[in-house]
Formats: sequence, C-alpha cells, structure tokens
Amino acid sequence: MVGGYARYVLALMVGINLLNYMDRWVAASAGPLIEKELHISDSEFGLLGTAFLLVYAIAALPFGYWGDRGVRKTVIGVGVTIWSIATLFTGFARTYAQLFLSRAVVGIGEASYYPAGTSLLSDYFPKEQRGRVMSVWGAGSTIGIALGFAGGGYIAETLGWRAAFFFAAVPGLLLAILAFQMREPLRGAVEKTGPALAKTADASLKKFIDLLKIPTLRATIIAQTLLFFVLASNAFWLPTVLQRRFDMSSGRAGLLAGVVIVVGGLIGTLAGGWLSDRRALESPKAHLETGIVGFLAGAVLITIAILSPLNVGPIPVFVPVFLLTVICLYLYAGPFTAVAQNVVSPGLRASAVTLLLFIAHVFGDSHSTYDVGVISDHLGHNLQAALLITSPTLLILAALAAATGLRTVKRDTEAMEEAWASREPETVAV
Repeated sequence: MVGGYARYVLALMVGINLLNYMDRWVAASAGPLIEKELHISDSEFGLLGTAFLLVYAIAALPFGYWGDRGVRKTVIGVGVTIWSIATLFTGFARTYAQLFLSRAVVGIGEASYYPAGTSLLSDYFPKEQRGRVMSVWGAGSTIGIALGFAGGGYIAETLGWRAAFFFAAVPGLLLAILAFQMREPLRGAVEKTGPALAKTADASLKKFIDLLKIPTLRATIIAQTLLFFVLASNAFWLPTVLQRRFDMSSGRAGLLAGVVIVVGGLIGTLAGGWLSDRRALESPKAHLETGIVGFLAGAVLITIAILSPLNVGPIPVFVPVFLLTVICLYLYAGPFTAVAQNVVSPGLRASAVTLLLFIAHVFGDSHSTYDVGVISDHLGHNLQAALLITSPTLLILAALAAATGLRTVKRDTEAMEEAWASREPETVAV
C-alpha cells in the first residue's frame, strides 16, 4: 500500500493543507489595512478570527461523523470547494457584517478537511511511519501561514487587501477537483492485525462520545486546547505587533512574520515527527514527550521574545528568539496526531479528530484572538502585554496536561490493536 500512489496522496494533502492555512491567515497580514478601511477596533478584528474558529469547531461535528461513515475523498473535496468560494467572497465584502459572514463560512469548508484527511492518510501509511507522515502533512500548514502572511501582506500593500483574498481562493478550486479523483483506501488497510473495511458503521453518537474515555486521547485534546489559544493568538496578531512595535510596513511585517513561521514551523514539524518516530522504537511515550519538551521550552522563549528591547530593532533579539519559539511549539504537530490515531480504532479516527477540533477550537482558540484584542484595548492597544499575560502560562499548563497521558499511552495503543484484531470482517459497498 505504501508506494508511489500513497506518496502522491500525501503530496496532494500537503498542498490542500497549505491552502487551508493560507486562506485562514491572509486576513491577519492584511489586518491593519482592513481595520483602517472599515474603521474597526482590535477587538472587532479579533472577532473575525473567533467567527472562523467557532464555526470551524461546530461544523467539524457533522463533517467528522460523515468522514467515518462516507467516502472521505468526497468530504475533502466538498470542504475545499466551500472554503475557496468563501475566501473569494471575502474580497468582495463592503461592510464588517459581510466580512464577518464570509470568514465564518470559510470555517465550514475547512472543518470538513482535517478529520477526513487524517483518517484517509492513516489508511495509506502504517503506524511506524505516521509520526513522520503527519509531520510532512503538517508542514503544509506552516508554508500556508507563511504565504498568507508574506504573500498576503505584499499583495495587500501593492494591490489592495481585497486582491489578497482573490489570489488565495483560485488554487483551492483546482485542488478540489484533484481531491474528488483520489482513490478511497479501505479502513484499517495498513494495520498489522484485523480486517480492512470498505466502510464502517462504528461512528455512532455513543461511540463518538466514548472516545473521551480513552485517557491518552483525552490528554492530547486538553493539551492542544491550551496550545491552540497560544498558536492562534500569536499568529493572528504577529504582523500587527511588528508594525506597531517596530514601525514596519504591512508588506515587510507580513514577510518577516511569514519567514519566521515557515522556517520555524517546518523545522519544528519535521523534526518532531522524525525524533518521535525514532525514539518510539524504544519508548511508546516518545510522541507525548516530544510535545511536552517543546511546550516548556516555548514558554521560556516566548517570554524572552515579547520582552526583547525595542531600541535594537526586531532582528537582533525578537526574530531569532521567536523563531526558536515557533520551532519548539511545532514539535508536537506530527507526534500528537500520530499518537491520537494510534489509540483509536480505524473506524473512528475521523471522529477522534473531530473531537479534538470541536473541543480545542471552542474552548481554546476560537475566542483567543478576540480575548487578546480585548486585553490589548484595555491596556491601551498594548498587544505585547496581552500576549505576555496569556502565552507562557497556557504553554506550561499544556505540558502538564500532556504529561497525564504518559502512563496510559502504551496501554491504550495495545487495547486498540487487540480490539481491532478481534472484530469480525465487515464489508459495505461505498
């Protein structure tokens, strides 16, 4: 199964993930221009991020359920189409209400992709490769953020902020066509034991909720809920912080933010998958340990970055320290996705991702951009202070939450494998 076509699917999924995050973050780079034209405050602009993330979390429930019961390539193709069209309409927005609505609809489209995509890739690559595969897939998100920041900032500055959304929308429609044409793998096809299913009816509402009873999965969800607040708030406000703190243009701030995030994100994401898969040969705790180390180091580094001196500019201190912060925070990406898939039955893997998306976005990052904007407004538009109050504390708590799964990960992985091996073969036409 792991051959040329599997690698093609991975490449296609990386491309879609890239557009996923580019469409999501192009608004952050164009933020100051949008605020100026539509006369909105930091908290109102932050609410746009909340609109996207909250709708994203809620929409993940039906799409995740569909992903475990239907044809996953169709779920993915539908989602890419919806978010690309919504991004296109964002460029036509003339009022704050129209802008708010279009960003919310982007959340509907993107909610369909991640649960079905994670499940599909897990049926193309075996457990021993999932940490690296999920890290390569996750690397697409860091490139997408960079393109959203750098490309979006440059286009917004030269052609206007609306043009940035037009450029982000068109490639998604092309990749949607390719997504509809992918081969649908059998569920559980690469597991060492147990039957492969063409389709499964496992994803009942009861079993969907029962996933929370898996201690290791629960630990990763809580940790990522806390982490997502930090990632979303810092990524969303970074271009604005650079513009205000160091008096940079929107294009230069977007380019610098994009370079820092893509370089740090790529290094952290790929290194995390490689290190955890390598160490997992000796210890089943490796995937969780990789993320925990990253969270704790990131808490220290982000504090140093935020408190860096202003009189020397962004390059000597802020940029290199923030780059190290991004590397540390992205170490978790592949390992946590892999361990969450390893402890869940193949027939419920999309639902497991849905649980993560719903909980982590509703309680984690859906309100983070707005919260930081409100704190900033109350502190006299001081975004640095708002980020300093929230980020280090939540990263330490994320490390503690992930640590609760260290004693259960081996047991939960073995329990899944035993349960999958003991079930009766079942084939349902797709």
